[in-house]
Amino acid sequence: MSTLRLPYQTLSSDAYRGLGLTKAALDKSSLGKPLIELVYLRVSQINGCAFCLEMHASSLRASGVPNAKLDSLAGWRVSALFNERERAALAWTESLVAVATTHAPDEDFEPLKAHFSDAEISDLSFAVALMSAFNRLAIGMRQ
Repeated sequence: MSTLRLPYQTLSSDAYRGLGLTKAALDKSSLGKPLIELVYLRVSQINGCAFCLEMHASSLRASGVPNAKLDSLAGWRVSALFNERERAALAWTESLVAVATTHAPDEDFEPLKAHFSDAEISDLSFAVALMSAFNRLAIGMRQ
């Protein structure tokens, strides 16, 4: 465990508050908190943010998501525990997290339209971006 490098929450309090406002807006999204938390957890798995992994896994467990589902999240593509809506969201999540190599292709975007409204696709994209930002702050500053 490392020591916090800088107290970024207080040093950049306006910027950090903006991230918090984005999270609060997403909490009200019609996507639903369980799906958003699942996306947050997958982003944090990919980015390797231990702090966020613990927080989102705990939140999902507290909301009743079975441990088997959480345990198989990294292998969602071959697990029977994820429905088509979750699969579309997770594919888009992975595509956006690795945007430098994937370039967010149509084959990851198009399936979203069968399960989500345009506003929900936008919210989903913001959720991925937000958690990526939080992961980078927590990892970079050693939270």
